[in-house]
Amino acid sequence: MNILKKDFFWGNSVSSMQTEGAWDKGGKGLSVYDVKEASEFASDWKVATDSYYRYTEDFDFMKEMGMNCYRFQISWSRVNPLGNGEFNEEGIEFYDKFIDELIARGIEPKICLYHFDMPLHLAKTYNGFLSREVVDAFVRYGKEMLKRFSHKVKYWITLNEQNLYSTPKAFKYGGYLKGEETLEELYTISHHVMMAHTRFSNYLQENYPECKVGGMLTYMEFYPLTSRPKDVFVARQLDEFLNHNLLEAFTNGRYSREVLAFMRKNNLMNVIKEGDLEEIAKMRSDFLAFSYYASHAIDSTTIPEGTPVNYYWQEGYAKNPYVDATEGWGWQIDPLGLRNILTKMSNRYKIPLFINENGIGVQENWDGVNEIQDDYRIAYHRDHIQAMKDAIAFDGAEVIGYLGWGLIDILSSQGDMRKRYGMVYVNRDNHDLKDMKRIPKKSFYWMKNVTASNGENL
Repeated sequence: MNILKKDFFWGNSVSSMQTEGAWDKGGKGLSVYDVKEASEFASDWKVATDSYYRYTEDFDFMKEMGMNCYRFQISWSRVNPLGNGEFNEEGIEFYDKFIDELIARGIEPKICLYHFDMPLHLAKTYNGFLSREVVDAFVRYGKEMLKRFSHKVKYWITLNEQNLYSTPKAFKYGGYLKGEETLEELYTISHHVMMAHTRFSNYLQENYPECKVGGMLTYMEFYPLTSRPKDVFVARQLDEFLNHNLLEAFTNGRYSREVLAFMRKNNLMNVIKEGDLEEIAKMRSDFLAFSYYASHAIDSTTIPEGTPVNYYWQEGYAKNPYVDATEGWGWQIDPLGLRNILTKMSNRYKIPLFINENGIGVQENWDGVNEIQDDYRIAYHRDHIQAMKDAIAFDGAEVIGYLGWGLIDILSSQGDMRKRYGMVYVNRDNHDLKDMKRIPKKSFYWMKNVTASNGENL
């Protein structure tokens, strides 16, 4: 008997700026990514993998691979060029047809509203999510997308990997262009992002009961480097500040007591305005979505005294000697970490879990003739899917889907086409677009067997 439900979701997950291209077509406005320049190991973002024009071809590959779910992101600046101005009907029509093509292939669309690509106007005018004006603009944009697509799209998430806004990455991903990147600004952005999620989520549940919404984070599994008590302590602190603070808000409508205590001690409570906590208190999630790629070890001895917990990750990261790592980028491969996360979240929050991103990025080249033999990718996904199944079978976790990240090659998060996650090769390099041909790798055919057996045949 298969432990996965018949309606289990198998699929692919991407962002708009890493796939679409067409940066100046169809009435699209500029995002902060559209003005980034190419470098030695990074492309610009103007073409990406050209999915604006080739998405039906990509959907055909997804259907052949047996996928029944696609988490894609709407480009805020494509449907609203300024971010807070008039809506662009041509951009909205693009996504309307895009969604119809998914549905025609039996692929459930799942919308993400924001994946780091702030409309440039909002970044320049308001410094992104540092301003409540941008929170208002985001909620307005989200409501319009619900109005347009809720009759076709059941599953919604707001902000990709929302807990990154509790780290110094908040400034890069929140549309922040100028300032000193202070701790108060970090907490302001983090709270504003939570208010954007909260207001949209509460609105959806009050007005669109046929839809489902959940918060998303990148679950950061931290291990103490040693059994030194301080290593154990800082690893637990990181788990609370970067993971459970958001999960508590998503499911129980409250920030972590420990995080609030830190905010009071450090005079940060002024970022929370009257009525905010009451709005958060109303929040619930229909599911919890997360990405998982690697676990992290933490060494307390390298963290300077007085460092805020939000900065422990960059100060205390250490290589875990007990797990392998990817070549080039050193991401540590830890399938058991995924099982541990699923079990912890299921035990504590007791709502369905949705794996939104999982994958391995490696350097690959196609010789123009032979199939790419990516056995390392097969091994990665096999081991992580098995860990998920173990969490369900032995630990009682409720998991509703497994979405691989970028299973048709896309630009990496840094714009580096050398780092490939896909089971389908896209024939372009960082600075040579070539012909953009799509070529299935060995893992493509392996995944077909996995989905056809609903995860039985690994």
